Amino acid sequence: MTPRLLLIDNYDSFTYNLVQAFLVLGADVRVYRNDAIDRAAALALEPTHLVISPGPGRPENAGVSLEMIDCFAPTIPVLGVCLGHQSIVEHFGGQIIGAGSLTHGKSSEVSHDGQGVYRGL
Repeated sequence: MTPRLLLIDNYDSFTYNLVQAFLVLGADVRVYRNDAIDRAAALALEPTHLVISPGPGRPENAGVSLEMIDCFAPTIPVLGVCLGHQSIVEHFGGQIIGAGSLTHGKSSEVSHDGQGVYRGL
């Protein structure tokens, strides 16, 4: 069965990097801007997966992102990238707060026990 992926675009240039990756994996990808689809139209697509893209701002200003998570999280897998991930956190009761110090792009050594998701690394 071909995955039917609904991707909510929060007006971010990285969105189509995600689209390309999912297409390479064989998914049928439908992309809608965060102000160009409503719950009824999204449900009519019958997606098997939901992806919320990165974008500027905060989850409460990300158009239908929170509504789509509310609609689909109980029944299909949901992936969020950056703002999309923050939207998932907020939807499930978490808080998005500023970091004490920013370390974006900084390399760090990571140690692990080779178990679970780290097996074979």
